[in-house]
Amino acid sequence: MSGDRLTIFDTTLRDGEQAPGFSLRIDEKLKIAYQLRSLGVDIIEAGFPIASEADAEAVRMIATSIRGPVIAALARCHPQDIERAAWALSPAPRRRIHVFIATSDLHLERKLRMTREACLRAAMTAVRLARQFTDDVQFSAEDATRTDPDFLWRIVEAVIQSGAKTINLPDTVGYSTPDEIAAFFRGVISRVPSSDQVTFSAHCHDDLGLAVANTLAAIGAGARQVECTVNGVGERAGNASLEEVVMATRVRADRLPFATGINTREIFPSSQLLSALTGEGVQANKAIVGRNAFAHEAGIHQDGMLKDRRTYEIMRPEEVGVPQATLVLGKHSGRHAVQRRCEQLGFTLDRQTLDRVYRGVIAHADREKVVSDADLAKIVTRECGIELPAAGVAATVPDFHATPAERGYGHGV
Repeated sequence: MSGDRLTIFDTTLRDGEQAPGFSLRIDEKLKIAYQLRSLGVDIIEAGFPIASEADAEAVRMIATSIRGPVIAALARCHPQDIERAAWALSPAPRRRIHVFIATSDLHLERKLRMTREACLRAAMTAVRLARQFTDDVQFSAEDATRTDPDFLWRIVEAVIQSGAKTINLPDTVGYSTPDEIAAFFRGVISRVPSSDQVTFSAHCHDDLGLAVANTLAAIGAGARQVECTVNGVGERAGNASLEEVVMATRVRADRLPFATGINTREIFPSSQLLSALTGEGVQANKAIVGRNAFAHEAGIHQDGMLKDRRTYEIMRPEEVGVPQATLVLGKHSGRHAVQRRCEQLGFTLDRQTLDRVYRGVIAHADREKVVSDADLAKIVTRECGIELPAAGVAATVPDFHATPAERGYGHGV
C-alpha cells in the first residue's frame, strides 16, 4: 500500500518495557497509554499478555479505557498466546493481534530448533487463528534482516494469503545499515506477489546507533508503518526514537514528505512522564527531548540565538512542548547572554557594571560549571551592590533543567 501518511506504531509499553529497569505497574502503563493517545499515535502496543497475569491485565485495562488508537498485543505463533491476547484485547473497539516468529536460520536452528517448513506452517496457522478474533492481524518475521531472502519472500506471501494485513520486518539486533535496509525493503516489496495488499512496517533496533536512520531508509523504500518508542527505550540499546523519526519528517519535509498524526507539542510531556514513571532519565544531549537539545552555552551560539534563533535551531522548542530555548550561563558564555539573562531577572546594567558581572560569571563557572539564576543574582549584588528586584528571581522562565518530578510529572499525573 502506498501513500504519504505514516502509521505510528508505539511499542513503548511492550518492547520499551522489556528493557532492564523499565518495568511498569498496571496503573503506570495506563497513565502512559493516556499520554500516548494525547500524543496522537495510531497504534499502542500495550503488552505481551501471555508473559504474566499483570501484563494481560494491563492490556485489558488499556483496551477497556483508551479510545482512539488501535490497541495491539503481542503473541507468539502459539494458540495459547493468541487466545490470551484476544481475551485481553476484547474490550477494545479497535484491536490488533500482533503475531511473530523468528525466520532466520540462526534463530530457527539455535533457538527454536525448528525447520523452515515447520516455521512456515506455524506462521500460517497463527495468522488464521488470530483472524478469528479480529480482522486486524500483524505478522512479524523476527530477525527478518538476517533471514534467507527466498524463504522470507515465501513466508511473507503465505501469511498475507492467510489474512495478515500488516507485515513487520524487524532489524531485531540492529545489525543493518541504511543502504542495506532500503535495498531489503525494496527487494521484499518487489518480490512478494501480494505486497500491494498490505502495509509494510519497520522495527529497527539501535545496537549500532542506526535505528532512526534505518527507519527513515525503510520509509524511503516503501514502509508506511514505523515501530518506535518514546525516548527510544527498548531492548539492549533501544528502539527507533518516536520523537526523532517524527521530527525528521517535520523538519525535513523536503526530503521526507510524509505526514503523521502526532501532536508534536506532546512530545516533551510524553518523554518527561515516561522518565518520571520509570525513574530513567534521558541523556542530556538526546535529540529533541534531552535537556541540552535547546540549550546554548557557547558565546558565539548565544549571540546568534539572540539575533535570530534560526542561526542555531532547526526547530522551535515550542513545537515539541519544550517551554523555551535556554541560554546556559557557563564559562563559554558571552556578554550578550549575561546581559539578556540579567534583564530577564530585572537587572539593568551599564557597560562597566556588565563587565564586572560578566567576569564574576566566568569565575563562578570555572568553579561550578553552570551559573543558575540564583547564582547570577548573588554575583550582581556582590559585584555591584544592587538590590534584588522586588519579585526576586523566583518564578522566572520555566527551568528546562528541572527534573521530571520538579516539573510535576510524578506518580500523580
